[in-house]
Amino acid sequence: MNEPPVKTKGYAFGTFKGVFTPSILTILGVIMYLRSGWVLGHVGLTLTLAIVTLSSSVTFLTGLSVSALATNMRVKGGGAYYMISRSLGVEAGGAIGIPLFLAQAVSIAFYAAGFAESVVAVLPMLDVKTVGLMTLAILGVITAFSADLALRTQFVVMAFIVLSLASLFLGGTPDAAALTPSAAPPAALGFWPVLAVFFPAVTGILAGVSMSGDLKNPSRALPLGTICAVLTGYAIYMAIPIFLNAAVSDRGVLMTDTLIVQKVARWGSLILLGIWAASLSSAVGCMLSAPRTLQALAQDGVLPKILGRGYGAGNDPRLATLLALAIGAAGILLGDINLIAPVLTMFYLTAYGLLNLSAGLEELMGNPSWRPTFRVPAFLSLIGFALCLKMMLMISAGWTLAATAFVAAVYWIMKRRALRARWGDMRVGLLMFGARMVVRRLAQHTGGERNWRPNLLVLAGAPTRRWHLIEMADAISRNRSLVTVASIIPENTWTAERAENLRLSIRSYLEKQGVEAQVRIQPGEDHWSGIRELVRAYGYGPLTPNTVLIGVSDKPDTLLPFARLVRLVAHTRRNLIIVRETADESAAAAEPRIDIWWRGLTPNVAFMLALSCMVKRSPTWSGSRLRLCHVVEKEEARDEARRTLDTFLTHARVDAEVAVLIQDERPAFERIREASHDASLVFLGVRKPENESDDAYAAYTRAFLDGTSSLPLTVFAMAAEMVDFQGIFQSEA
Repeated sequence: MNEPPVKTKGYAFGTFKGVFTPSILTILGVIMYLRSGWVLGHVGLTLTLAIVTLSSSVTFLTGLSVSALATNMRVKGGGAYYMISRSLGVEAGGAIGIPLFLAQAVSIAFYAAGFAESVVAVLPMLDVKTVGLMTLAILGVITAFSADLALRTQFVVMAFIVLSLASLFLGGTPDAAALTPSAAPPAALGFWPVLAVFFPAVTGILAGVSMSGDLKNPSRALPLGTICAVLTGYAIYMAIPIFLNAAVSDRGVLMTDTLIVQKVARWGSLILLGIWAASLSSAVGCMLSAPRTLQALAQDGVLPKILGRGYGAGNDPRLATLLALAIGAAGILLGDINLIAPVLTMFYLTAYGLLNLSAGLEELMGNPSWRPTFRVPAFLSLIGFALCLKMMLMISAGWTLAATAFVAAVYWIMKRRALRARWGDMRVGLLMFGARMVVRRLAQHTGGERNWRPNLLVLAGAPTRRWHLIEMADAISRNRSLVTVASIIPENTWTAERAENLRLSIRSYLEKQGVEAQVRIQPGEDHWSGIRELVRAYGYGPLTPNTVLIGVSDKPDTLLPFARLVRLVAHTRRNLIIVRETADESAAAAEPRIDIWWRGLTPNVAFMLALSCMVKRSPTWSGSRLRLCHVVEKEEARDEARRTLDTFLTHARVDAEVAVLIQDERPAFERIREASHDASLVFLGVRKPENESDDAYAAYTRAFLDGTSSLPLTVFAMAAEMVDFQGIFQSEA
């Protein structure tokens, strides 16, 4: 990622100490001891092995995705948050980072309470909440002041777990007297409910990822440590039910006796030590990861900066640790932690899913910045994403919706804050990838008149001087089509820096005015040559502008180059819109009416009618009436012309009035001026240049400009695109 290198402090842990140990100790938790027999009793050996395989597959695929992401960037503190924010953006990172921190903090309470309950089971004179809070305080002191010391204690914990597993597998079938079969065993649960209980057992890989900022070599340590932890956990979880199935045949005992592993083991006391060690190690893992997630969020400005402050040689996030402890203490005091366990699982699975999605999209897009040393095929990461989503829905559709709503709310808040990240993420690349696919598909379809819309090239120069052109383009498009605002810079004054500054200035101005448009700065030997080159060359495939919008210049020396431009536009099969602003200040008081002048259902008339219908959808013209105006030579033709126009409007589904005028041997322009002087907007068609000289067409241009000079805001339209504009208003398919 394009993030400047930052000198950071840390412990420089290796693979085993910094990744494998916290990951495997979180995976080998209390569920292994207290639920292995329960799972086996409910679904049998075959389905138990399927549950273990499916659950571990999700974690394994996520581990692969995490490894790919980690070897493509310098992974710092925050683990999952850091990777997601650097791939999908700070908003997505914050949306996951905050819930992830809360899940990790509440998990501290969950494991501490579990440890406390097991202690009270041996020493019933003690209180669960008191033991839980004391445990929390001791762990907090250790982790707040030395993550290294906390990790050293985990080696002791791992030793207890190894000894307890050895005791289990050295055991055998327990004495019948030691077993207390249930008189009425509960009804067996199905595959998915049992999987929902078991799945949290394999959600431990983020414990190692969250320590990424303290690793000596994250690019090597994260893939190796994470994958080894997942595979080790998978092997152990596959072996335990096979062993239990051989040792205990009574499924009722397996379902009801949560400490069946202790009775099967050779030395049952080691199992109890293992339970204590597992709960404490999981609590320590969350105690290490939660503050570092919060620290990373604060350092990126998602949360107050003070929470990201580090202390000591190891940059320990003590303030963040205190906040995590406070949340953990509140969880212990509130009591029933099991009620929020599904929520915790949802947040972890959401993080897993987004990690898989990030890696999959990065691989699909193939940005030059995507060069991981550990490469994973995109389809594997996307399968991981799909499996995470499936798991969430199967565990609880309700909690899935709740978790999704929470994440969406945080994302919306982050978006509104408009945080500016120091790094680049994949969103631009993703948009480019999508645009490429869309353009390629568009190029394969002609579209036809049904899907026609104007792609406008607006020759406005400086928008502040010709704002009426921008207004008309915006009224026509209304964010339903593309608009490019173009300006010409003489070649003798052209520089790349000047062009870019002008482009940014125009774009900023358009954004302030609420106009969505691209900006193009074109060099030219002179104004007209620059415009002609722009018309010839600007565009990309099916996104090439099909309509040129330009203003009117009444200067005599511009008529000839204007005529040449019109000829070029017609020759390149582009439509032309010429907008002339009224000089009459009283036009603002005119009645809100749009006049379209009809000369039979010609391409120009159909084009103008389509434009008028689009303009009428804009806020500026939404209250205007449409009026279709036509001139006949004699009174006898008026009724027939009106019936023809009324029939056309009915079939075309256009709500418009009809005005049929008698020419009375008067010039056509005079009748137009007389009928439309009080309109708000007038549409008139202009013919394409025929086999005539540029001088002759310039004279024609001068004639219709002079003849309509007193009209209000006027749009002159020329349809030259190879589109059946009449077909837009035909009722037949």
